[in-house]
Amino acid sequence: MTDNLYLPEGYLAGTEENEFFLSGARGLRAAMETGRILEAYATECGSGTMDLLVDLHGIRGVIPREEAVFSSDGSPVKDIAVITRVAKPVCFKVIGLNDGGEGRVTAVLSRRAAQAECEMRYVSRLVPGDVIPAAVTHLEPFGAFVDIGCGIVSLITVDSISVSRISHPGDRFSPGSRIAAVVKSRDPVTGRVSLTHRELLGTWEENAAAFGTARTVSGIVRGVEEYGVFVELAPNLAGLAEPKEGVREGDPCAVYIKSIIPEKMKIKLVLIDAGAGDVRAPMKYYVDPAKVKRMTRWRYSPECCPRVIETVFGE
Repeated sequence: MTDNLYLPEGYLAGTEENEFFLSGARGLRAAMETGRILEAYATECGSGTMDLLVDLHGIRGVIPREEAVFSSDGSPVKDIAVITRVAKPVCFKVIGLNDGGEGRVTAVLSRRAAQAECEMRYVSRLVPGDVIPAAVTHLEPFGAFVDIGCGIVSLITVDSISVSRISHPGDRFSPGSRIAAVVKSRDPVTGRVSLTHRELLGTWEENAAAFGTARTVSGIVRGVEEYGVFVELAPNLAGLAEPKEGVREGDPCAVYIKSIIPEKMKIKLVLIDAGAGDVRAPMKYYVDPAKVKRMTRWRYSPECCPRVIETVFGE
């Protein structure tokens, strides 16, 4: 990918360049004439009209209901898609400036136009392996919905979030989190983009290198079975401890590392203690999104391990 000009909503708000164009009618007119995409906070959804009102630092900004959301198939705008933008940053293009007299200016804005341009010039050109910025919009048990540009939403399924298994995307993300993701596929018919995330969190060896035998470290219980307790040491690394009564999934815990076996991709643990709590393991990206713009292949398992876990990104 070339440098991305179509960022998730929330990335532009407050930046020096964005604030320059929001500084007054002159800046808004310049943005309209150049077709620049701007961003500001929606403050209200009007009753009846369902228009979005946008704070433009003293100038009244209006996104008419029909300009609130782009739909590639031309489906009508749903009220919920407009209402849920209130109190959040929205991207837009300025499509009109109306002088109401006595210096009162109303800016007519279009989020739909910004999204349509983003779809045509950015999203439609994404290919598997592209590393892109994203922002979490909401979570469901089956995955995390994320904004990949100008409010266009994609999905990271729960099994693609990390190698270490989780019961809910909330174990990793929160709404509003800014993350990186990798394009998994793009449907040629619908244009829908699916994403993956676990390939950014490091291989088994990269994660295991942070640990050593005979050390006691913290972890999170991710699974309780009759034969043992799965403990997450890092988002892409887990070990197995012997069964212990009273342990529950999601508990933070302390574990002693008995052995690390690369050829079997196993870490044997002794569960020292576990207590109730709600914690997330800190995420570390082993792939720098600022430097790596596209991935072609990612192998999680060590070369010495006969079991192969890998992702191959193809066109």
